[in-house]
Amino acid sequence: MSAAVTPRHARHTAGLMSSIYLPRTADALAFAMSTYGIPLLVLTTTGSAVLTGAAFALEWIPRLAAFGWAGSIVDRRGASVVFHLASLGRALALAAGAVLLYLYPSGAAASVTVMVLAAATGVLTEFSYIAVETAGAAAGRRAGPRAHRVQAALLGIDQTATLAGPALAGVLLLAGPPSMLAVVTVLSLLAALLALRTPPSPVAPARAPKGRPGAGLVTGWRTIRALPALGWLVAGLTLSNLSIGLLQAAGPVIVVQHFGQSTTAVGLVWSAAAAATLVAVTVCRFALDRLGLWPVGVACSVIASLACLAAALAPDYLSYLVMVAVLMAADGGLAVVLRTLRSRLIPPEAFGSTLSATILILLLPFPLAGVLTALTPPDALGHVITACAALQTLGLFCAFARLRTDPALRA
Repeated sequence: MSAAVTPRHARHTAGLMSSIYLPRTADALAFAMSTYGIPLLVLTTTGSAVLTGAAFALEWIPRLAAFGWAGSIVDRRGASVVFHLASLGRALALAAGAVLLYLYPSGAAASVTVMVLAAATGVLTEFSYIAVETAGAAAGRRAGPRAHRVQAALLGIDQTATLAGPALAGVLLLAGPPSMLAVVTVLSLLAALLALRTPPSPVAPARAPKGRPGAGLVTGWRTIRALPALGWLVAGLTLSNLSIGLLQAAGPVIVVQHFGQSTTAVGLVWSAAAAATLVAVTVCRFALDRLGLWPVGVACSVIASLACLAAALAPDYLSYLVMVAVLMAADGGLAVVLRTLRSRLIPPEAFGSTLSATILILLLPFPLAGVLTALTPPDALGHVITACAALQTLGLFCAFARLRTDPALRA
C-alpha cells in the first residue's frame, strides 16, 4: 500500500508546485517589489519625500477600497481568471511606466507617471492577491488533513518574497527605474502565464444578484458572524495586530532616537523578523502534524504576548531586534493557524468575499497604530507598547479560551 501511496503523494505535490506554488512565487515577488520598490522609485525619480509618502498612500488606499470589489469578483468569475487578468494588467501598467520613464526620466511627466503607477499597481495587486489566496485555500481543501502544510508553504513563499523583494528592487534601481520596472513586468507576465495552470475555484451562481460594490464585504461579514471559530480568531489577531502595527510605525523612532542606531538598522530589524518567520512557519508545519491547531495556536499566542512585552522593555538595540523577530515568528505561526482554519470553514462559493472582509478587519489596526505613534511623545512609546501588549494578551487569551473545545481547531 505504501508503494501506491507514495507516487500519488508525489503527483499531488508536483501538481501543487506547478498550479499553486510557482504562480504564487512569481506573484509574491512582483507584489513585494512593487510595494516596497515603487516608493523608492518615486524618491529616486522626484527627490521629494512628500511625494514618496503620497505614493505609499496611493498604493494602500486603493487597495483597501478595492477589497469589496476584489472578493465579490473572485467569487463570481473564479480565482484563476481574476489572477490571470490582474497579473496581466499589472504587467501592462508596469511596461507602460518603464517606457515613459525611459523617454522622460525626470520632470513633471516622470512625477505623474510614478504616481499613477503607484495607484494602478496597488489596485491590481490587491485583485491578484485575493485571487491567489482563494486558489490556495481551494488547494488546502483538496489536501484534506494536510491543509496546514499547503498554508505553511504559501506563507513561506510570502515571507521569502518579503525578504528578497525589497532588496532586489533596491539593487535594480541602481541600474535605473526602467530596469526595475522591466523585471517586475517580467514577473507579472510570468504570474499571468502560470495562472492559466491554476485550477478554477467554485463560483457563485450566475443568477445571483450582483449588488453594490460593498456587497462583497457585507457577505464576508455575515459569513464571519456565522462562523464563531473564525470570528473569535480574527478578533484576537486584530488586537494582536495593533501591537505589531505600533512596533512597525514606532520602529524608526525607537531604533534611531531611543537606541541611537542608523536608519539601516531599522530595516535590519524587519529583515531579521522575516527570516525568523520563515523558520517558524517551517517548524509549525511539522508541529501541526503532531499537535493540531489549538495547541500550536496557544503556544504561538503565549510567545507573541511575552515577546511584545519584552520588546517594550528592551534595554538595547540587540535585545529589541531579537524580541521583535520572536514576536513576528510567533505571529507567523498564528497566520498558519488562521489560514488553515479559514480554508476549512469558509464556504467555497463565498471565500473571496469572506477573505476580503477578514483581511480588511486585520488591517484596520495599522492606521490606528500610526495615529498612536504620531500622538505619543517618543519617551512614552514604551508605555503605549506595553499597554498594547497587555491588550494583545487579553485578546488572544479570550480567543483561544473560547476555541478550546471547538471542533474546528481540534480536528
